[in-house]
Amino acid sequence: MDEAFRRRAVLGGMAGGMAALVAPLAAPRGARAQGAAPVLDQVARTIVGFPAGGSSDTVARLYAERLRGAYAPQVIVENRPGAGGRVGIEAVKAARPDGATLLQTPASMLTIYPHIYPRSVRYDALADFIPVTPVCSFPFGFAVRADHPARSLAEFAAWARAQGNAVPFASPAAGSMPHFLGVQMAKALGLSLTHVPYRGSAPAMQDLIGGQIPAVMLVLGDITEYQRTGHVRILGISAPQRLPRLPELPTFAEQGYPALTAEEWFGVLLPARTPAPVVAGLHRALLAAAAQPELQQALARLEYSTAPREPAAFAAQIAEERQRWGGIIADSGFQPED
Repeated sequence: MDEAFRRRAVLGGMAGGMAALVAPLAAPRGARAQGAAPVLDQVARTIVGFPAGGSSDTVARLYAERLRGAYAPQVIVENRPGAGGRVGIEAVKAARPDGATLLQTPASMLTIYPHIYPRSVRYDALADFIPVTPVCSFPFGFAVRADHPARSLAEFAAWARAQGNAVPFASPAAGSMPHFLGVQMAKALGLSLTHVPYRGSAPAMQDLIGGQIPAVMLVLGDITEYQRTGHVRILGISAPQRLPRLPELPTFAEQGYPALTAEEWFGVLLPARTPAPVVAGLHRALLAAAAQPELQQALARLEYSTAPREPAAFAAQIAEERQRWGGIIADSGFQPED
C-alpha cells in the first residue's frame, strides 16, 4: 500500500471518529430529541448489496426486526445486488445523511476491494461513511473430504508435499478473503497450492464431496453441517480461539500458524455527515439488539457471533484491516481485476 493511501486511511479514520463525537448536536429533519425512542420519526432502510436469502440479508433482517421502534418506527431491508456489493455501497454513499439510510456490508467490500478493484471502487469507507459498529463476525475453515488421510494441518502439508505437483484448493470466489487466507496458508506451510475460484460455497462443497477437488477454504458456517453428517473433516479454523459450539475444531493459531487468524464481519455504516445524535442513537439501538439472547442464538446457528464496537474503534479497525490485507494481496501476486 502506498504512503498516500495509508495517510488517507489513518486521517479518514480519525475524521470519521471525530465527526461522530463533535458534530453539532442539532437534530436533523426526522430526528427526535436525544434520549427519546425511536431516534427517527421516519422509515429507515438498511441497504444490503446482495440478493435476498443470503447470509448478509439474513443478518440484516434479524437486526431490522429489533431496530423497529428503538431506532425508527419501521426498518426495512432493501436489497441492491450488483458488482459484488458495490452497488449497494454507492447507493448509501449518495443518500441523504439523515440516518434514514443504513449500509450493512461485509468487511471485504471495505478492506479488500480497494486493492483488487483499484480503478472502479468509487467509495472510501472512512471518508464517505461513518462506521457505527460491526454487527457480527465469523471465521473460516479449511476442510478436506472425510476419507482424506490428513487429520491436521501438519498431516495435510506432508500429504501435499508427497503429491509432486501443486495441490488445488477451492474458495468461494477470486479475490475473496478465503482466497487470500488460502494463499497465506500455502506460504506458512511452505506448500505449492493452486487456487481454484468457485461461484459460491455450495458448488465448492459439492466438488469436495464428489472428489473433484481435495480441499476448500470457506466460511466456517458453510462447512460445519457437512462435518456433522460425516462428509468432510475440518482441519483448522481461523478464529482466535476454539468456538464453544464446536470445541473439537482446532484453530490455525494453536497448530502453530497465528498469522492465519482472520475473521470476516458484517458492519453497519451511515453516510458521512450524519449528525452525531443519530449516529449515537443507532449505535445504542444496535448494541441493544446484539444483547438479545434470541438474536445471539439465531446468529450462532450460522456459526456467527455478535461483535459490537464503539464507532471510533470500528473506524480504526477498518483502517488497520485495509492496510493489512493490502500487504497480503500484494505479496500474493494477485493481479487487480480492473
